[in-house]
Amino acid sequence: MKGGDLTLQEPAYREIIEPGGRWSMRLETGDQLRIVDLEGQQAVDFLCYSGELPLDRLNVPNTVKLNRSLYVTKGTTIYSDRARKMFSVLDDTCGFHDTLAGCCSHEMDFLRYGVHNKLSCRSNFAQELAKWSLGPSEIVSNINFFMRVTFGQQGEVEIAPSPSKAGDYVVLRAEMPVIAVLSNCPQQNNPSSGFRPTPVEVTVSRAPSDNPPQAK
Repeated sequence: MKGGDLTLQEPAYREIIEPGGRWSMRLETGDQLRIVDLEGQQAVDFLCYSGELPLDRLNVPNTVKLNRSLYVTKGTTIYSDRARKMFSVLDDTCGFHDTLAGCCSHEMDFLRYGVHNKLSCRSNFAQELAKWSLGPSEIVSNINFFMRVTFGQQGEVEIAPSPSKAGDYVVLRAEMPVIAVLSNCPQQNNPSSGFRPTPVEVTVSRAPSDNPPQAK
C-alpha cells in the first residue's frame, strides 16, 4: 500500500465502518492507522487515550498550540493532556482536518436544526468508550478527519463543504500505546458528511514484532 512517498506494511486488520457506525482499538507504539474516505466528504470524529493511563487523553488545544495550526495534516503531531506525543500524521491526501467543531450530539442537533436524531457522534463515543471502562465524562474535544471548518478575522466559524474526494486518506502512527476511538459521523443537517453519510475504511498495520491488534 503506497501513499505519496510513504510505503505501509501489509495491513493486519481491515474493517469497513458503515455510515453512523463506531470503532475502537488499542494500538501499540509504531502501529499505523489508515482511515479512508471511500466516497468523499465524510467526517470521521476521532478521540484517543493513553493505553497505559487512559486519563491522559487527546488534548486539542495542546495539539493546536504545539503545531501552530488549527488544521491537522501531514506532519502534525497529536498531543495528550500531559503534552505527550500520541500520534504522528505520516500521510494525508485531503489536507484539511478540523480541530474546532467537536462532535454532534442529540442535544446540539435539536438546538441547531430542530430534529431528534437517533444517532450522534457523542452517543457513539459513549458506547465505544464503555468497552474500555471509560464513561461519558471522558469525552473531550475531538479531531474531525475529512471535515473543514473555516474561520474569519473576526472569529466567525462555519462548517464548509469538505475538499475530501473518494479514496482520500490519512495515515497515523502511534507514538505510544493508545486506544483510538472513531465515530463515522451520521450528521445529515450540515456539510460535515456531505448531507449524506457514507462508509469509511479503517486498516491497521502492525509495528514489527508486535502482537495482533485487539479490537472491541
